[in-house]
Amino acid sequence: MLDGEIVIDGAGDLQDFDALSQRIHPAASRIELLSRETPARFVAFDLLADGDDLLLERPFTERRAALEALAPDGADLTPIVYAAAEAEGWLRSAEGVIAKQLDAPYRPGERTGMVKVKRVRTIDVVVVGWRPGREEGTVGSLILGLYDGDGTLRVVGHTSGFRAAERRALVARLAPYETGERGSADPSRWRSDKELEWVAVRPELVLEVSFDQASDHRIRHGAKVQRWRDDKAPADCRIEQLAD
Repeated sequence: MLDGEIVIDGAGDLQDFDALSQRIHPAASRIELLSRETPARFVAFDLLADGDDLLLERPFTERRAALEALAPDGADLTPIVYAAAEAEGWLRSAEGVIAKQLDAPYRPGERTGMVKVKRVRTIDVVVVGWRPGREEGTVGSLILGLYDGDGTLRVVGHTSGFRAAERRALVARLAPYETGERGSADPSRWRSDKELEWVAVRPELVLEVSFDQASDHRIRHGAKVQRWRDDKAPADCRIEQLAD
């Protein structure tokens, strides 16, 4: 019994999350086609049982050794290092690392003896709009953009997580920049109608934000506001920052 994940390999020995998400499809014929066009593989990172031998209570070092013993049988394993300096490359180019305590047992459904160390970066982005919050008269999230090589301003993500007072204050701060353009995105089973509404603003406000993951020129999770950048020109907020 293995613990692991399904991945699709992308450029630079990194996993391609967008290609993997496209593999989720209800039609069997489409699944079969995608399995040939973008093949995935299973990568194991822990061994929970070998036959009748349960390994949950054994330390990670023993489980890893037992897992590596299965590798010649065709198992793909996640790489492992034993010094922080050796993991530095992953923190500069990949999404981050999982640090595991060597003597920790395996606890299903828990993160006992492990911690996820994310790669966190900061970039400067242009505020291109906002979405209303659940409470009337509040901002739920800001819509973020970056300029590409053709000078086109492209939406790359959003930022949220404001405190209650900030959500109310942002309505007044953004009001002078509103263009009068409003709308809503296509319906989604994952979002309420309120979350799909948007209000456009002139691209004149710049934010410094932090984020942990990006793919296909989009920030995968919500970014976190660090500060307003009144000293930065919006045109200097380039999409190349996501590739650094």
